[in-house]
Amino acid sequence: MSPELSQKLANAVDGMPAFPKSVEKILELTRDVNATPKDLVQIIDKDPVVTVKILKVVNSAYYSLPKQITSINHAVVYLGFNTIKNLALSIAAIGMLPRHNAAEFDIGKYLLHSLSTAVIAKKLALRMDDADPMDCFIGGLLHDFGKVVCAQFMPNEFKQALAQSEANGSSLHEALQQSLGADHAVIGAMLVEKWRFAPSLIETIAHQYDTQSLDTDLFSCVYTANQISKELGFGFAGNPRVYELPPLVAKAMGGTLEEVILAAGDLNAAFEEAKLFANI
Repeated sequence: MSPELSQKLANAVDGMPAFPKSVEKILELTRDVNATPKDLVQIIDKDPVVTVKILKVVNSAYYSLPKQITSINHAVVYLGFNTIKNLALSIAAIGMLPRHNAAEFDIGKYLLHSLSTAVIAKKLALRMDDADPMDCFIGGLLHDFGKVVCAQFMPNEFKQALAQSEANGSSLHEALQQSLGADHAVIGAMLVEKWRFAPSLIETIAHQYDTQSLDTDLFSCVYTANQISKELGFGFAGNPRVYELPPLVAKAMGGTLEEVILAAGDLNAAFEEAKLFANI
């Protein structure tokens, strides 16, 4: 990568907003093994925007709780620590998405793909020995965020790559390498590093097309969930190509992509959950 391109990408990443302070604190809690639900409630209660949006989701028909929930404390009791953390993180990520972009990238469909990948990755993690469901949710949610950076700050190159990918069915990351000189995986990794996420998440995003580099349950869950979302048409993030699971991932997941889908149960429920999150 040339110094000029490195600087261009760094400037684009720097143009993205930081996570809200409340969400940064929630992420710190995620990494603290001694954190309690009370700690989470105290953080969210100090952010009225996040509070209102979480309560809106919690009281939706999707969860069908027996009575209206009027406090974050009760929300945690009914839905659990991790669900509320995932909701808060989703709210923050959605808040960073531009309403419009010159590349004409469909942010609504992108969001559905990312949220579906997040929910499915969390579901797959429950079958693994060394995968943390929260980490897998975050990995799924953010794996394609580099595309948002491209659409916002490098729209001409991104629009060209989108058109090329659509025209010949090629992978979007290959088209981006041709039009820009780098792909969204590199840019996404730079972004999550700026946001101070764990090295394991940075590596998972950076190597999502370099499938022989990582042999972790986190990588396997996020990679597989991404392919499942594309295969089942859950949203669309500009890349029509579905990859079979590479040997290391297939071994970790216990089968081919088709076999994993069959074993995963009702994945339409994951899409419904993604649509619910997308509407916050």
